[in-house]
Parts: sequence; C-alpha cells; structure tokens
Amino acid sequence: MITMSQLRGDLDGSPWELASTAFKAWRAGERSALDDLVSVMTPVLWQVVRSYRLDEAEAVDTIQNTWLAFMRSHESINDPQAVAKWLTTSARRAAAKAAAPHRSTPVEDEVLARKLPSQRSTESVVIEDDQTMRLWNAVRTLSERCQRLLRVIAFEQRPDYEHLAADLGMPVGSVGPTRGRCLSKLRSALEGALG
Repeated sequence: MITMSQLRGDLDGSPWELASTAFKAWRAGERSALDDLVSVMTPVLWQVVRSYRLDEAEAVDTIQNTWLAFMRSHESINDPQAVAKWLTTSARRAAAKAAAPHRSTPVEDEVLARKLPSQRSTESVVIEDDQTMRLWNAVRTLSERCQRLLRVIAFEQRPDYEHLAADLGMPVGSVGPTRGRCLSKLRSALEGALG
C-alpha cells in the first residue's frame, strides 16, 4: 500500500503527478489509492469550481457530481497522466452549466463590451480610408484592361468568365492568367507606393 506521504516524498509534489500515481495504483487494485486521488484533486477542483462564483452549496454539489461522473466513466481514461485534466475539465463544464442559469454578475468581458463605443473609432476610419485610397491609386497605374478586369473580379462574387472575356475582347481561357498578371502588377504598384 502506497501512502500519500510516500507519494509526496517520491515525486515532485505536483498534484498532476500525485493524481496520476494514485490513479495507477487504484487501477492496479489498491483501494486506498482512490482516497489518495480524492484528497489530491478535491482542493484543485474546489478552486476550479469556485472561480465560477458558485455559492458553497452549489460548489459542493458540482464537485460531488464531478466525482460521480468520474466513477461512472473512469475506464474511458486510458492515460493515467490525463486523469487530472479529465477531472478539472469535467468540473469546469459542470460549474459553467450550474452558473449559467442564474449568473447575475456579468464576466469582465461583458462589462468591458458595454463600455466600448458602438461606432468605429476615428483612427480606424482614417486608416481604412488611407488604405482604400492607396489601393485605388495603385489600380489607376494599371492598363485599362487590368483595371476593368480587377474591378469586375473585386465586386462580383462569381464573375461570369465568358461574359467578362467578351467584354474585354479576349479568349475565355486567358481571363485567369491575365487576372494573375494584373494582380502581380497591382501588388508591385502597392509595394512601390508603400516604399
């Protein structure tokens, strides 16, 4: 029989390693190892559950339900190193579920979201306008054919290549390669504009 004091002496003392060792011993038939696992992981689960602002009774129920779920499905845990993660994840999910129906205090992100302006900032508008102006100035440096082709491709979800080829006076098969060359020229023009 391995005692918790022996476990703590043999390992670095991290709850994850202690839980893994206790779980292995329990699976090997050592009944008291389950008590060791519970004593190592319950304080960890308590911290996880209380972070969801559950009152004490809800927290106790959530932890008990986590252990019950563990007892029902412990055989599905193939890697003893994963037992602590399984328990904490189960506790987190159960706590979130318990907290959801009556959460009166919004989490920090929700409080922050209400304080943020609903309109775009002036800075983001100016940056977008500057980028748009640079893009269209670069487009104007291209040939008329490239400008027309890129405008159609930019503003139509699925351009009709046959119709586009007829408008531009080119074979349908050359629309794709021409598009590639025009985009390459546009990229070069934009890089030149940015210096």
